[in-house]
Amino acid sequence: MGNWFQQSIVATGRLPLFCYFVALIVAFIATRINVRLIRAKVGWFRNLNVGEMHIHHVVFGVVLMLVGGVTGLVTSDSQAGAAAAACVFGIGSALVLDEFALILHLHDVYWEEEGRTSVDAVFIAVAVTGLLLIGLRPLTWDYGTLIDPAALIVANLVLAVVTLLKGKIWTGMAGLFVPPMLLVGAIRLARPGSPWAHWFFATRSPRKLARAVHREERWRRPVIRAKIAFQEFLSGRHDLPSTRRSRRHT
Repeated sequence: MGNWFQQSIVATGRLPLFCYFVALIVAFIATRINVRLIRAKVGWFRNLNVGEMHIHHVVFGVVLMLVGGVTGLVTSDSQAGAAAAACVFGIGSALVLDEFALILHLHDVYWEEEGRTSVDAVFIAVAVTGLLLIGLRPLTWDYGTLIDPAALIVANLVLAVVTLLKGKIWTGMAGLFVPPMLLVGAIRLARPGSPWAHWFFATRSPRKLARAVHREERWRRPVIRAKIAFQEFLSGRHDLPSTRRSRRHT
């Protein structure tokens, strides 16, 4: 194990990335344990308030990301220093991404359905970092001399944008590292709630929209339910009524 770590992580210069990866996961799990204990009002676990103002942990995350980022720039010549800075940056990233939904909606939706976006953001960050850690690089694929590298990058970017607009977030993110997945994602039918479906299916092709809805209900809904079950096991239940929706209807 020690030889593998030395050869695959330290010798390849990936120690800072490894430290970031571990710090991100550990800090996210610790944060979710803490907020679940706060929600259950266990012991001395309480929200941090200054007067009537609740200080969200995204504030500390932003500060830690700034400290870790600047420290990493200063100590870039030292792998040990860069690794320490990466740990700080990873902890800050976990705190920020754990409240990503609050930043996105500019409203406290932490335990509401919209709050699951934060968990999705953390999962995506962990997945992308893991792919980088094993040596994959985005927008690159070895086709030999058949295709110009610059043209390949542009084509992959276009396919990635189309795939993401079709609502296939995971396919789009993974496809950045495995470009053939982008081709599949760009060709296949868009998800019914995606911008692509709204632009091209709603009025121009009701039959395609109906097919997309049928496919969503038959194939994707069970997968989404399984994903939500795993997320709630890890991060707690996002079961509060949506205050954003109630404000929209009033």
